[in-house]
Amino acid sequence: MSLLAGLRERLRDGLRRSQEFLATGLGQVLEGDRPIDDALWEELEELLIAADLGAGLAADFANRAREELMFGTVTRAGELRPLFRRFLLDALQPAARPLDLDHRPAVVLMLGVNGSGKTTTCAKLAARLKADGKGVLLAAADTFRAAAIEQLERWGERIGVDVIRQASGSDPAAVVFDAVKAAAARGLDALIVDTAGRLHTKTNLMDELAKLRRVIERQLPGAPHEALMVLDATTGQNGVVQARAFHEGVGLTGVCLTKLDGTAKGGIVVRIVRELGLPVKLLGVGERVEDLQAFDPTAFVDALVPAP
Repeated sequence: MSLLAGLRERLRDGLRRSQEFLATGLGQVLEGDRPIDDALWEELEELLIAADLGAGLAADFANRAREELMFGTVTRAGELRPLFRRFLLDALQPAARPLDLDHRPAVVLMLGVNGSGKTTTCAKLAARLKADGKGVLLAAADTFRAAAIEQLERWGERIGVDVIRQASGSDPAAVVFDAVKAAAARGLDALIVDTAGRLHTKTNLMDELAKLRRVIERQLPGAPHEALMVLDATTGQNGVVQARAFHEGVGLTGVCLTKLDGTAKGGIVVRIVRELGLPVKLLGVGERVEDLQAFDPTAFVDALVPAP
């Protein structure tokens, strides 16, 4: 898929805070001819955990580095930086999977807690698909927040994409039913569904979202083709917990990480891949429509830990 390709410079800009944090730390810990000793391992582990890469990854990298040290391929601290880059790339390669849009209409269900940037991400994805020449429809299924409906409608007007909506407080399943019917009748390429991140009733959120999936599948067997968790990268470990809960409750096909430009902990991307086994489909690295990107492991590692 050509969607959002070739935006390495924007990715570097978006990950600048994370890159500066890691670059400064690695520069201090992995100083050129510094001998590799117990103090170095301890400092390196603390740095990787602080960058939200997690204790597990820090331990795994240390074990791999010790093996290289044992075989004599690494002898000094400065040689660990390129080894770390290769380690990250190996960890992230399985996460590089494109969006499944090979259906008509392809239904993309956007999930996540309020405040994660979900509604904005729906609109940005719709805008990019439209720019690629696809017919797109948006569905305002977060009916428990009037502000979410209004926000999606404003985005729809701005990008020239129709929004299927009902009154605030309506049944989200009814909105989705109408939206799938409309997308199919119009022969559109994609339907993007904005969902609730919190309910103002006693209804369990996961039950409500599972109901939406069933409604979509009954109308369009095999859909939704994507169920993406929109995750605020600044939430760190809480974000991993949120994604695990949504994956267990609803079933995710991937993750879209937003607000990477607002955190020095870009390592959360690696944790999502390692701990949940989920692909990262999209990255949000800024406020502009063009700052939503398809995930490219090589570009991500180059932006997070530039080669010396």
